[in-house]
Amino acid sequence: MNDVLRRARAMLRDVTPLRSDCGLCCGHRCCASAEAEATGMLLFPGEAAYYAERMGYTLREAKQGTLLMCEGSCSREERPLACRIFPLLPVVREDGVKVAVDFRARSVCPLARQGRSAMSDEFIHAVREAGRVLCEDEVQRSFLLMLTHAQDEWKALRRQFGGERHV
Repeated sequence: MNDVLRRARAMLRDVTPLRSDCGLCCGHRCCASAEAEATGMLLFPGEAAYYAERMGYTLREAKQGTLLMCEGSCSREERPLACRIFPLLPVVREDGVKVAVDFRARSVCPLARQGRSAMSDEFIHAVREAGRVLCEDEVQRSFLLMLTHAQDEWKALRRQFGGERHV
């Protein structure tokens, strides 16, 4: 794992969307998947090697990259960056890194449906700063640009088909 990725992960080690355990609001839905589903978190470039030999994790290649599937619980230190920033996403814009509610989180997370106002400012700031750090590395920046593009496509579809106005 390169230094940029390590720094971004460290920035989000101890902050969470709520000052308390947000999983108590929803039964830790983000850490659980339906038995028949092969769902997981999309790893940032360089994270797969970290999980390849660890017990309790399965890696699967997907269109956008490598998915990490877990058994539903892990130590905070083990969490991949996608779990640390959930349900937010640092998006790359012309004027810098911004923070958006990740459209992929909306079906799982009650906080995502409520928007950023439901989350701690500390958490939002840490996600933005981690995004800025990631942009220091061209590979990580390209990955964030790909996620930003996917986010923008979801937003356009929602608008086109009359979905929610506020995201």
